Amino acid sequence: MLVLVVYDIPNDKRRTKLSNFLEGYGRRVQFSVFECFLNLDEMGELYERVKKLVKPAEDNVRFYWISQEAVSRVLTIGGESPQPPPKYYVI
Repeated sequence: MLVLVVYDIPNDKRRTKLSNFLEGYGRRVQFSVFECFLNLDEMGELYERVKKLVKPAEDNVRFYWISQEAVSRVLTIGGESPQPPPKYYVI
């Protein structure tokens, strides 16, 4: 399933820390938007780890679940459509 992680964090240090962390889970598509292809367990882990990185009284982080059916209907202008990561990497 595709999970969009969208955030608004006014503190530069926390925002940078979160964005660097999210790069391990998905692809940055805008400054504060990541596309992550995750299963339910991975999503739960991500949510719990992000909770530890932010201050809820100051920060705003949202997780949007997008079904496979909806992903196939995404329209884009000026960027790639959502693509899951490769299943295998050749080193």
